[in-house]
Amino acid sequence: MAWNQPGNGGNNNDRDPWKNQGGKDQGPPDLDEAVRKLFSKFGFGGNKGGSSGGSSGIPSKGIGIIAIIAIIVWFIAGFYTVKEADRGVVLRFGQFHTMVESGLHWRPVFVDTVEHVDVNNIRSDKTEGYMLTQDENVVRVELDVQYRVVDPRAYLFNVQDADGVLSRATDSALRYVVGHTTMDEVLTRGREQVRADTLDMLESTMNPYSIGLQIVDLNLLPARPPEAVKDAFDDAIAAQEDEERYIREAEAYAREVEPLARGQVRRMLQEAQAYREQIILEAQGEVARFNELLPQYERAPEVTRERIYLDTLQDIYAKTPKVLVDVEGGNNMMYLPLEKLLERQGRNTETFSPPRVPEQGAGTSFNSEPQNTRNSNRSGGRN
Repeated sequence: MAWNQPGNGGNNNDRDPWKNQGGKDQGPPDLDEAVRKLFSKFGFGGNKGGSSGGSSGIPSKGIGIIAIIAIIVWFIAGFYTVKEADRGVVLRFGQFHTMVESGLHWRPVFVDTVEHVDVNNIRSDKTEGYMLTQDENVVRVELDVQYRVVDPRAYLFNVQDADGVLSRATDSALRYVVGHTTMDEVLTRGREQVRADTLDMLESTMNPYSIGLQIVDLNLLPARPPEAVKDAFDDAIAAQEDEERYIREAEAYAREVEPLARGQVRRMLQEAQAYREQIILEAQGEVARFNELLPQYERAPEVTRERIYLDTLQDIYAKTPKVLVDVEGGNNMMYLPLEKLLERQGRNTETFSPPRVPEQGAGTSFNSEPQNTRNSNRSGGRN
């Protein structure tokens, strides 16, 4: 039979879900009664008469134990750990109180709160986008900024969202520098200057805010033009690279040739100086020789003149390869081209035979060479 159906006999009492006797609807059980039963299970007195807590209240002994347990839990919950790479910023009732280093610390719960800030690891933020250059060209530029926290208090309280402030300042500085730079410089040789100028402007912009961040480095990624004109710009960049290569090759050639030219210049200067000194010394020697001959000429002019004439002919014949032969009894004179004979002797392995002197009056020369004749007197053919 179901629990909510009436019984058959008069001795069976009706029961309801709330265990009310006699089938009467008396409502849910009393809350104080449930709490009193709970404490009675732990031995806190229950509903006995004369108890210190009264018949319907919580015993004072139980309240004290609960309070002690709550204090112990509150004290244990106050311990916290700060990691090695972090710094702890303690806030008391929402305001800055102190800073703590890494390690185990304690704080009063519900009074102090701790914000953990990473101060050792390097953070990174990236800025990119299409930007307008000074020569009114559009280029896509990407910049990676690396930074770290150096002042946790300033990082948390001086500005709201310090990372976002740095990101916006980086984008603004990069756009300003690119806007004052030509596209060729952004794409090729001026990338390092763009990076340096952006770093200087970013630092000058962030210093007045004192947000507790230190910029470690900026990395300017390779810029590129829009896809529609990328091929044309690639050709322009290749031409600029060829120009720079040619310039480097020319500079290398200049560094190689210049020392040789300087050496030749020094050699020519030294030779000219030596020739100058030689001419001066020879002139001085001629003057000294003339000064020595002058007294002798004054004493015997004819003899001295004849001697000078003979010495002059001796010097001339010593320097010429031609030999003049005076044929006796005739007016013809022939010469022997010794330089031709020596060259021919060097080409041939045959032994050189002395030339045959022609007979008197014959107008021939050695080896069928044409004869050089002139009218001269006997005195002109002296040796």
